[in-house]
Amino acid sequence: MTSSLPLRTAALRTAARIVLAAVFLGAGVLHLTVPGPFVRIMPHWVGDPAMVVALTGVAELLGAAGLMIPRLRIVAGWALAAYAICVYPANIQHAMNFMASGTGQGAHLGWAYHGPRLLLQPVIVWWCLWASTAVDWPFAKSFSARSQAAARVPPISMDRI
Repeated sequence: MTSSLPLRTAALRTAARIVLAAVFLGAGVLHLTVPGPFVRIMPHWVGDPAMVVALTGVAELLGAAGLMIPRLRIVAGWALAAYAICVYPANIQHAMNFMASGTGQGAHLGWAYHGPRLLLQPVIVWWCLWASTAVDWPFAKSFSARSQAAARVPPISMDRI
């Protein structure tokens, strides 16, 4: 898909993918080696927070690796985008813990961290999709080759089933 984009955009996308993979790699390592802070920000309704933190660490590592493997890139992008949506409640809980007490886990970070972190979550979702080549928006000038191909697929007739 990147062949239809200008070379400069393709290079930017590659750089964005490498940075994103590095971020998820680092986060995955932290989730597995220093789980305590992540366990403490887990919403109360999450069962077995330590296991969930470990599984999210594994998911981040697999997603980072998938971004770097061309055959897995798009699937990894969609999986990491879904992951970023799924961990949003923990980010909200982290901010609420700070607001409720002004002390404890995350208090030293303040709103300079929590505000942008909450507001930029949709950008992280988009970044996962764009860097993985799952979407071209907003850089595509027209439908991508994948969208054009999908538009040419005839509808499934119930007579054929």
